[in-house]
Amino acid sequence: MRPHLTARSRLTLLYTGMVLAAGIVLTTLTYLLMRRALGRRLAVVFIDTNGPGPGGLPPLPRVGDEVRQATLSEFLTQAAIALTVVVLLAAVLGWLVAGRVLRPIRTISSTARRLSVENLSERVPVTAPTDELTTLAGTINGMLDRIQQGISERDRVLQSQQLFTANAAHELRTPLTTMRTAIDVTLDGRPDTDELLAMTRDIKTAVEHSQRTLDGLLALARSQAGAGPKHSVDLGDIVTTILDHTAAEVHAKELVVRTDLLPAVVAGVPVLLERMVGNLIDNAIAYNHVGGRIDVTTGCEDGHAVLRIANTGPVIAPDTAHRLLEPFVRGDGARLHTEGGAGLGLSIVHNIATAHGATLTVEAAPTGGLRIAAFFPLGRVPGGEATVR
Repeated sequence: MRPHLTARSRLTLLYTGMVLAAGIVLTTLTYLLMRRALGRRLAVVFIDTNGPGPGGLPPLPRVGDEVRQATLSEFLTQAAIALTVVVLLAAVLGWLVAGRVLRPIRTISSTARRLSVENLSERVPVTAPTDELTTLAGTINGMLDRIQQGISERDRVLQSQQLFTANAAHELRTPLTTMRTAIDVTLDGRPDTDELLAMTRDIKTAVEHSQRTLDGLLALARSQAGAGPKHSVDLGDIVTTILDHTAAEVHAKELVVRTDLLPAVVAGVPVLLERMVGNLIDNAIAYNHVGGRIDVTTGCEDGHAVLRIANTGPVIAPDTAHRLLEPFVRGDGARLHTEGGAGLGLSIVHNIATAHGATLTVEAAPTGGLRIAAFFPLGRVPGGEATVR
C-alpha cells in the first residue's frame, strides 16, 4: 500500500527534487568544464634546492595527471557537500513555501466544512493580488451565493405552497360546511316543500362555488406550466373577441367601455392569453359599479407589446394592490368565502404573464378601481400570422 502524502509534502518533494536535479546538472557541467581546462592549461614547475640526487625528478606527465586528478577529486568532494547543504535548505524552504501557498486553500476548505444549510452567510476571504487562488475563492463565493439564493427561493416557494394549500382547503371546506348545515337544519324536523327548495338552492350555490374554485385551481396549475405550442397572437384581436363575449354583462351594468386597440403581436399560447385577457376584463366588470367605465388599450412601447386595462370601482389601499395577485385574495385583502368568484382570477393572470416573460403591474386608482398593465416581449413565431383562437 502506497503511503499517503499530503499536497504540502508532494510540493516539498517536487521543489527539493528540482533543486537536486539542477544541482547535479550544474555540478556535472562544472566538472566537465574544469577537467577540460586543466587538461589544456596545467603547468608544473619544480625547483630543486638540493641539487642533483640519485633519484632524479619524477616524469612530468605523471605529475600533471596526479595534480589534475587531485584537483577534480577535491572539487567533487566540496561540490557534494555544498549540494547536500543546498538540497537540505531547499527542502526546508520548500516546506515553508508550500505551506504559504496552500494556506488560502486550507482556509477555503475549513470555511466549506463550517458551512451548512442553516449557515450559508460565511464567505471565503478574497485577498489581493488577483491570482488563481483569488479566482477560486471568488468562484466558490459565487457558488455559495447561488446556493443561498436557491435555498431562500425554495423556502419562499414552500411557504407559499403551504399558504396556498391552506387557503384552498379552506375554500373547498366552506361550501361543504354550508351544504352540511343546510341539510342538517332542513332535516331537523319535517320540512315542507318550500324548505326543501330553499335547501336545494343553498346546496346548488355551494356546489357552484366549489366548481368555480376547482376550475380556478385547474386553470392556475395550467397557467403555471405554461405548456402548449406558441403562435403569433395579436393582443388587440383577443381584446375585441373577449369584449364581444362579455357584451351582455357590460350592458347589464351600464358600463362605458373605451378602447384604443393598436397591433400588439406576441409569441404565446393563444388559449392562455385568452384566459388572461378574459380574467382581466371579467375582473374589471365584476368589481365595477353600475354606470362605471372600463378603458382598454393595446400597442407597442419601448420594444414591448403592452396591454392596459383600467376600471372604476371600490377604493383599494395603494399599499395592498399588489396582494391581489395572490391566490384567494379580494380587494379588501381577505379570503373569499361563498359569494363571488374563486379569488384566483388575477393570480392566474400573473402566472400566465410570467410564463410568457411578461411584467405585470397593478396600481390602485385614487378615485377607485384598478389600473393593470402587462408588458410582453415583442415576438412573432417564424412563418406564423397573428392569430387568435
